[in-house]
Amino acid sequence: MSNLLSRRTFMQASGVAIGSGAIPLLPFTQSVASAQERASAPVDVTRRLARYLVNSNWTDIPQDVRTEAVRSVFNWVGCCLGGARHITTDRALAALAEFSGTPEGTVLGRRERLDILHAALLNGISSHVLDYDDTHLETIIHPAGPVASAILALGEKRNISGEEFMHAFVLGVETECRIGKAVYPSHYDRGFHITGTTGVFGAAAASGKLLGLSEQQMVWALGIAATQSAGLKEMFGTMCKPFHPGSAAQNGLKAALLAAKDFTSSDQGIEAPEGFAFTYSDVQDFSQVTDNLGSTFEVSRNTYKPFACGIVTHPIIDGCIQLRNENNLVPAQIARVALRVNPLVLSLTGKTTPQTGLESKFSIYHASAAAIIRGTAGPSEFTDATVQNGEVIALRGKVTAQIDENVSEEEAFVSITLNDGSVLDKHVEHAIGSMERPMTREALEQKFSGQAASALPVDQIERVMALCWDIESITDINELIRATVPV
Repeated sequence: MSNLLSRRTFMQASGVAIGSGAIPLLPFTQSVASAQERASAPVDVTRRLARYLVNSNWTDIPQDVRTEAVRSVFNWVGCCLGGARHITTDRALAALAEFSGTPEGTVLGRRERLDILHAALLNGISSHVLDYDDTHLETIIHPAGPVASAILALGEKRNISGEEFMHAFVLGVETECRIGKAVYPSHYDRGFHITGTTGVFGAAAASGKLLGLSEQQMVWALGIAATQSAGLKEMFGTMCKPFHPGSAAQNGLKAALLAAKDFTSSDQGIEAPEGFAFTYSDVQDFSQVTDNLGSTFEVSRNTYKPFACGIVTHPIIDGCIQLRNENNLVPAQIARVALRVNPLVLSLTGKTTPQTGLESKFSIYHASAAAIIRGTAGPSEFTDATVQNGEVIALRGKVTAQIDENVSEEEAFVSITLNDGSVLDKHVEHAIGSMERPMTREALEQKFSGQAASALPVDQIERVMALCWDIESITDINELIRATVPV
């Protein structure tokens, strides 16, 4: 009754006679313009993307794209192993394992086996829980988690080859990043966690490719994915953030499995007036989805984190570590640390007094202090123990951050004032790990082995790394999966 009264009150306040059938024009002025834009939108975006996905051949993928895709999967496996024993993964398993069906899917770095939908969820969670995974900087999507988690689970059941896995992976990343580009940054600015919301499309596309969906079935898979798109930035700093790529993997795989049995959806899940793009974003550029399909590849623009926290903090961390190392700094020398940053930094990582390790990943104040004290910013710098460390707390209190609209998302200015009044400055244009300063193979291997040590002995880690680098030659993806199970 109260909802009906509220609706009646709203209509009367808008000057609409009850029962007249008239439309209240004033409150919907913005919607009229939006409707005009929607009417002129293309009507075949979902189908054109589906047609490309279905018709793509592995031989169409250039060698340089394949090479970067292998780096992406290598990094992802390392992140899964690094997060395999995290309390977040433990709790998800404790909550859901008893509801799992046939145990056909492996949780990397653990002995537990679940049904493939739950395995996709858990590997998606573990791969992102350290916030150490890959980043498509143009959209801030973490591409591998949703896609690789879905197709690894499906591939384990279907005994696919490494080549099939990699082809599906490239297409899944292409799908999620292109859709992300079509709605970024408005979609992200609204409060959506874009890895979760677009990752479900990537997981559906990649899984659908492995299932051999027809064009119409792939259209349906993308539509089923669209109606499951979810993830909120409000959850950053909690266990729900890694849940997003896990859920995207599970739901995307589910979408493809349903479509394979002719479970229908809208044919315009992406571009319809009340579909994904218009509902989730104020801006839509559908050309980002359909132009140059098969000619350009988004996985080629993937990057890998040298620091286990939000990507927007990386230039600051890089600058802090450089100043520390160049000047042999110790905390007792420092009077204050002043940062000049892009507005997005404080929007995403403005927590001044984080209380947990997960929260500290979204605190530029903590990240700066830990980087100066430790000279690095790996998983150990973002634990509950480090957050509660007295020396870190003291230095954290000396850090200030100023927003500067002229500072790009990829740069930062760090100024450290010492007790004697001298000032040390560093301008970082592009952080290590960016497209301009990519991580080397050796750096990726050090990162991998450092994470995997919490799950596997050294000899197993070496075996897994070798299989990852040679994944295209594997005849059955289970060879790699079995190598990640602790003996």
